[in-house]
Amino acid sequence: MDSWLTRANGFTALRLLAAPALFGAIGAERPVLATLVFVLAVATDCADGWAARRYGEATPLGGIIDHAADAIFVCTGAAALSCAGVLPALLPMLIAAAFLQYALDSRWLSARNLRPSKLGRCNGIAYYVIVAVPIVRDALGLGWPGADLVTLLAWVLVASTLVSMADRLRWLFLARRARGLPV
Repeated sequence: MDSWLTRANGFTALRLLAAPALFGAIGAERPVLATLVFVLAVATDCADGWAARRYGEATPLGGIIDHAADAIFVCTGAAALSCAGVLPALLPMLIAAAFLQYALDSRWLSARNLRPSKLGRCNGIAYYVIVAVPIVRDALGLGWPGADLVTLLAWVLVASTLVSMADRLRWLFLARRARGLPV
């Protein structure tokens, strides 16, 4: 069997396919459909890790692809919500930049596997939440949380993403200096 053709990677591929569907549902102002697509993506995120462990399909490349699928999905959702005027335009750009930094400094620049941080992990969860809140709210016809609160939380997430990126950069410089590499 080709190492790419695994159950875990199949679930991850479904999440990648869900990203343009989410963008389209948000753009078409179809919050119920957007919520269903979002729930499918979360289910595939849970299922790919389970399948990788259950069937011995976990690989470093699979981990990178899983994180990339997460980043693409939440970045696409945040971009659609930004186009709709719900989230600040800076957020999807920072999500993409934070993932790129995570992948580069963890894998290629420091020659190690992906190196998570507590703040980065919290931000990763918060990216899903900030995309889910307005679409689920609208799908259920709720008035809370209001647009101002969602915007405030999005700006808090922008700030925490910048802090996380600065911390990763600091760690990278310290790690490279400790190994005698140029910084």
